[in-house]
Amino acid sequence: MKAREFDKVVAKLGMQTRDTDHRHAWLVHDGVTVARTKRSHGQGKSVPEFAVRRQLHVNEEQFTGLYSCTFSKEEYIKVLKSKGVIETKPDEKKTDPPKPTT
Repeated sequence: MKAREFDKVVAKLGMQTRDTDHRHAWLVHDGVTVARTKRSHGQGKSVPEFAVRRQLHVNEEQFTGLYSCTFSKEEYIKVLKSKGVIETKPDEKKTDPPKPTT
């Protein structure tokens, strides 16, 4: 993966960034950091896609969708919730309605 594709994913997800010897990026959801990743600076440097995918908790298809614009930030948040990376709030949990007593 190229550095510009990495930057596209970071921008799409609204990740916070900091530049040091690498470009660090992290996603904060409801005040909690839920994913972190980084890439090296420099021209012609490629970013190891498998490592970024693992750090973002997505599979290859989902990751490709992130930088090709077929996978939205909302869908990404749903994936993180389904994997337990983001805890769902009690009001977001789906529960069956109570059965009426007769």
